[in-house]
Amino acid sequence: MATFYHFRNASVIFLWVLVYAACVWGRPATFLQDFRVAWADSHITQIDQGRAIQLKLDQNSGCGFSSKVKYMFGRVSMKIKLVPGDSAGTVTAFYLNSDTDNVRDELDFEFLGNRSGQPYTVQTNVFAHGKGDREQRVNLWFDPSADFHTYSILWNHRHIVFYVDDFPIRVYKNNERMGVPYPRMQAMGVYSTLWEADDWATRGGLEKIDWSKAPFYAYYKDFDIEGCAVPGPANCVSNPRNWWEGAAYQALNAIEARRYRWVRMNHVIYDYCRDKSRYPVTPPECLAGI
Repeated sequence: MATFYHFRNASVIFLWVLVYAACVWGRPATFLQDFRVAWADSHITQIDQGRAIQLKLDQNSGCGFSSKVKYMFGRVSMKIKLVPGDSAGTVTAFYLNSDTDNVRDELDFEFLGNRSGQPYTVQTNVFAHGKGDREQRVNLWFDPSADFHTYSILWNHRHIVFYVDDFPIRVYKNNERMGVPYPRMQAMGVYSTLWEADDWATRGGLEKIDWSKAPFYAYYKDFDIEGCAVPGPANCVSNPRNWWEGAAYQALNAIEARRYRWVRMNHVIYDYCRDKSRYPVTPPECLAGI
């Protein structure tokens, strides 16, 4: 997405558009344009000439993929159809990660498998400057294995918003003025994995994976990354004309705020902010609102 300005010299316009296009990446046509297999390529199958992919989990391996470059700020979204049926013990993850061990920044969607007939749970987490333990869990209000749904992460200087379709399910504000770390210094890659985690994923590990139901499959399509590629033009990250830094994206609009309150009132099943056994003193970011 480009913004145009009026210049007298047409060649200046053309050069500016080229620079901006290199700065703001968006909408890959196929999986291989912006992504690569990270592990177990035998378990990842391209569909429809690479416009969609299938991930497979069996007793031999899970699998995963990652973006070819990292990004600073912007929005990442994918349409995912999750593992159907008895998926207890499986985790399908979609996340951003700085890949820096000690001062890791990470923004997580983790879809926790379920026993047939039970709601699918999505866990989100935010790591900033190496500090995580900010889990929240939401029971999805639909069957995410029946069809594709869009899962997005908006990340700008003001806040991070996790979306399920057009419903914001979590907002993490920049509260550095309160001493709360915020991921704004490190670029992050885009990752996704399908793996076995039956020691914790379903009912805290009480429900184990049933390998007689294997293999397990998840499907992805409509990969969309719009952000500042790193390495890339140095002025992209601080450019206030990037659409995700615009006034419309500095806070939830009225419709989004209503949807957010509905999700929080009806579908949140765990919030670290309310866990007094872990946090006897409420973390300061939990008091800041949206």
